[in-house]
Amino acid sequence: MTNEIRDVEFLARSGHRVAVLETLREAPRDRRELCAATGASNPTVGRIIRDLEEREWIVRDGRRYELTLLGEFVTDRFVELRRGMGTARTLRDVWQWLPHEMEGFSVGLFADAVVAHPGPQYPYQPVERVTKLLESTDTIRGFGTTLYKSGNLEVFCRRIVDGMEAEYLYAPQILSAIVAWNAELTAEAFACENCTILLHDELPDDDRCGLNIMDERIGICGHDRDSAQLEAVIDTASPEARTWANEVYEAHRRTARPFDPDEFRHESGHDRLLGVEPR
Repeated sequence: MTNEIRDVEFLARSGHRVAVLETLREAPRDRRELCAATGASNPTVGRIIRDLEEREWIVRDGRRYELTLLGEFVTDRFVELRRGMGTARTLRDVWQWLPHEMEGFSVGLFADAVVAHPGPQYPYQPVERVTKLLESTDTIRGFGTTLYKSGNLEVFCRRIVDGMEAEYLYAPQILSAIVAWNAELTAEAFACENCTILLHDELPDDDRCGLNIMDERIGICGHDRDSAQLEAVIDTASPEARTWANEVYEAHRRTARPFDPDEFRHESGHDRLLGVEPR
């Protein structure tokens, strides 16, 4: 074990040590204040102070202790490591549904993401999360298989009919499945002036996930490759994630084509419901 790993272990094995450093990162404190802030006993804080002083991470100034520049460096890096490990833990169960092929994707974009995926006792969390996101936005842009299963599609179409601004890019086969699900409801939604449907033949990651851009959040919805069942929703309010999502969306929108109901005439068997008069 290297000395560097030993120092990481020194901090990782004691929440009180980290708490003392983080408390002093905010402002100098005396021993009593450190006890109150960290919940550690006076003898424990005394031992921590001695250990940190030996490492030149803190220094005493009168009755108060403060971080040295070296202590600030160590504290910042350790907090960054802890946050990174927290992000990795949050995302590892849904990693297979994240957009690995979308240009510019990075794990850091979803550092503060909300993750919903089926639990052993309650499998409906992803569907309910999508519903909540749809109900809380007045605009949505996106592409892929995000809104595919019937429960979310019904909410999506209803929100469009109620006035939500929507612009969506679909692969032809996905749109065919959506129309087949409920031709009458989709025709009503797609006919709204506030709804624009476009087609694209080469959407990234379209066999496992899709991208949504809403008023306050951007989201990734992951689907099972075979059943198209919604498996995970990962959404964030990160400004950096929004910038990335907008760039990805606009790049694919530029190469999309208008939705032509004639393409789905024979597949759906619902010419009238798609707004196409019989020939």
